[in-house]
Parts: sequence; C-alpha cells; structure tokens
Amino acid sequence: MKVYFISGLAADGRVFRHIQLPADYEAVYLNWLRPDKDESLTNYAGRMSGQIDTTEPFYILGLSLGGMIAAEIVRLYPQGRLILVASIPHAGHLPVYYRWMQRVRLQKLVPVRAIKTGVYLRRYFTTESKEDKEMLRQMIRDADPYFIRWSLTAVLEWQRYEPPQDLIHIHGTNDIVLPVRYTRPTHIIPGGSHLMIFDRARDINEVLSEILS
Repeated sequence: MKVYFISGLAADGRVFRHIQLPADYEAVYLNWLRPDKDESLTNYAGRMSGQIDTTEPFYILGLSLGGMIAAEIVRLYPQGRLILVASIPHAGHLPVYYRWMQRVRLQKLVPVRAIKTGVYLRRYFTTESKEDKEMLRQMIRDADPYFIRWSLTAVLEWQRYEPPQDLIHIHGTNDIVLPVRYTRPTHIIPGGSHLMIFDRARDINEVLSEILS
C-alpha cells in the first residue's frame, strides 16, 4: 500500500528522511504546487490530490501545514486514512491567538524575509543534528516567499470545522507552533517539538509500526 507524504511549510520530502515504514508500504512524496491567487486551503488540497492514485486505498501522512492539506484530501477521498504529525485535523484546533492575527491581517504585514530569518536563526537553539540543521537552513533559504505568504493566509482563513474520520494524530508536548493543549492527538510524544520529525523520529517510527503492521 502507498503512503503519501506532504511536508510542512518551506520544506520538501527531505524532512521525512528519518521516517521508516514497515515492509510492503511504499513512500510517495507529493510535490508542492504553485497556489493560485487567493486560493483556499480546500481548493489547493483538491489540486494536490491529483498526485494520488485514488483508485485504491492509501494512507496520507501530513506534517504541519501538510497535515491540514492531507485532512482536506481525505474528506474528498474517504478511502484514504489520515496520519497527522505536528499538525491539526481542522480549523477549530488552531490556537485562539491565530484568529486574532487573522482579524488584524498580521500575516500580510510581517515581511516574509523576517519570518525566514527568524526560523533560520532558531536552528541555533534546537536539538536537530548538525546535518539536519543545515538541510533545514537550505530549505528556508530556497523557500518561495509567494508560497509562504499564501500559506499563512490560507491557514488563518481555513474554515473547516468537522473532524475527519479514523484519524491518527501524533503530536509533541513541546510544540510551540501548534500547542498540544489546543488539539486532541491520539498519540503523544513527551518533549516532542514541532520538528520532532528529526530528533524524535524513532518514537514516531514506533507509532507508525504499530499502526501499519
């Protein structure tokens, strides 16, 4: 069976380098598309689903932003089963202060360069390996400012509030981007951060092995 992967904002399939699937599962990494002007998260997810073979059952694993898009995809194709990592299943689990940001349009005021610089510098204070830190910095440098701006707006304007069915949700207790207190994960990684896909991959792999075996 295929497991489709969608990475987070400003990232690509390399973020899943430490994730291992059980035998008989095939990993397929979806590529980002260029968003249309003012395109909704729901519409964008529909276009992303064109990369999936929906004629057969599948799993779809989404990280952060990728998980929100994956949640929209399984609503279109119920034969898919959703796995979220450091993400949320619907807009009702966004932190309340994100709604305040949306009301004042803060995402349109902050320069994308400042966002990229902040994320880049934070790597000096996180626990990823030296190699993973450099890979993350490279992805940040290469990230398309147009895509970043669109993503921030699309997430804050996301209007889906119905939870998807048969959800697997892996979340860390130290996630400061999407704090665990605002959502309801099925599997909790103590001490896991928003980028636990790197330094807590072993714990995530154990959950995946349990689910997929």
